Amino acid sequence: MMPVAMSDAIDNTTTGLTALPDDRSGVAGQARHAAGGRHRVVVVGGGFGGLYAVKGLADAPVDVTLIDRVNHHLFQPLLYQVATGIIDEGSVAPALRSVLRGQANVEVLLAEVTGFDLAARTVQALAPDERPLAIGYDTLIVATGVQTDYFGHDEWAEAAPGLKSLEDARWLRSHILGAFEMAELADDAAERRAWLTFVVVGAGPTGVELTGEIATLAHRVLPRDFRNVSTREAQVILMDGLPTILPRFAESLRRRAASDLRTLGVEVRTSTLAVEIDVGGMTVRRSDRSDAGTAPDERLAAHTIIWAAGVRAAPAADALASAAGAARDRIGRLVVGPDLSLPGHPEVLVVGDMIAGELPGIAPVAMQEGRYAASLVEARVSGGPLPPAFRYHDKGTMATVGPRRAIVDAYGLRVGGLAGSVMWAFIHLYYLIGWGNRWVTLLRWLLQMTTRNRSNRLVDVEHAASWRELRRRGEVTGPRLWERMRRKDGAG
Repeated sequence: MMPVAMSDAIDNTTTGLTALPDDRSGVAGQARHAAGGRHRVVVVGGGFGGLYAVKGLADAPVDVTLIDRVNHHLFQPLLYQVATGIIDEGSVAPALRSVLRGQANVEVLLAEVTGFDLAARTVQALAPDERPLAIGYDTLIVATGVQTDYFGHDEWAEAAPGLKSLEDARWLRSHILGAFEMAELADDAAERRAWLTFVVVGAGPTGVELTGEIATLAHRVLPRDFRNVSTREAQVILMDGLPTILPRFAESLRRRAASDLRTLGVEVRTSTLAVEIDVGGMTVRRSDRSDAGTAPDERLAAHTIIWAAGVRAAPAADALASAAGAARDRIGRLVVGPDLSLPGHPEVLVVGDMIAGELPGIAPVAMQEGRYAASLVEARVSGGPLPPAFRYHDKGTMATVGPRRAIVDAYGLRVGGLAGSVMWAFIHLYYLIGWGNRWVTLLRWLLQMTTRNRSNRLVDVEHAASWRELRRRGEVTGPRLWERMRRKDGAG
């Protein structure tokens, strides 16, 4: 019954269980580095913060090891477009080895970090075959980001997944598309309405962008593709416990975004709390009424609920805090010094969403912190003057609401509509990695605007019918539903 908060996470997660190195571990690799005599930098996490730290060390006299549990960098600001079928996953997830192939002082390791030995200056990890690794460092940069937080209701994850990884996006896409297929087959009117009801909890940029694109899909892209159901009847709801959407934006832009969402057919519900969520729907309660304590709760029957609200630090932050005795805030983020180092451990730097404080969890913050960490390491190694304390230079923020609709508060400008959409598109294309990905993404956007066509709309019987059967039989206890489905079809 807490007000919904939001933060758009930006970094990939590198987590795991504790393991000890053995004779097959990366100790040999550690010795190889030591023999070279160069300063060793280990970066954990290949998201924005980690990647920009690695690239910032391209000309430094150091050897860099980048460790991540996935082999790709994730351009998370466009992840919602993968989940709604606009672009394919490859466009937002270039392979880390490909991105860094021209940087000779970097090696990339696919492994899951399990712990930190700060006294021995090693990172403990597991290889894909569960072989323990121990990677030595002189400087450690940790950038593992955050994960979804359900405000003490972790059981809601089974029915309301978040959107933090490429795998989450693929499964949400299958489920969103599968919901329309199930509605086409439904004989019962109430069941059809439940399949055509989509609720997104959390009205930050991710929630706004998701609801806008789901509404566009239902009301403008799919209507002519179905015969037994009108997808225009789909109910798309954006919900938040706060009294406004997009709280980081100016009031005029918030009003513009809310108006654009309603034009697209989204029902915006602010000051509304999630009380209970299960596989059949959710119970909500108004938080702004004088009779809130006695007013009846409302039950929403919905088979698609997406959580875009709270976050907490990734498990790697727990391991690092335990090893260093570091202080953390209420959501597990680490308290760091002005130079982003852990107090008492100047050789350990933290960047990105893992840092406690008032900075927003957005990509530009992590990028600037990654560059700063690299400049600090280079100055230390070369003996040059150290950079001053980190300071974030806020260039603004933006969010897209739907095709030809975006709001931008950046570079001293506050714009919306088509002009905002053009600015939003240009800036996102600029930061998207790889010219091929930029051209493909631009082409997808142009096709969507001119033809209302989305080619990434693949779903099969296994992924559509299984949702219904698991819900009907109630087989969603224990591991979250997404994990059950992934294991069922052999997905990693």
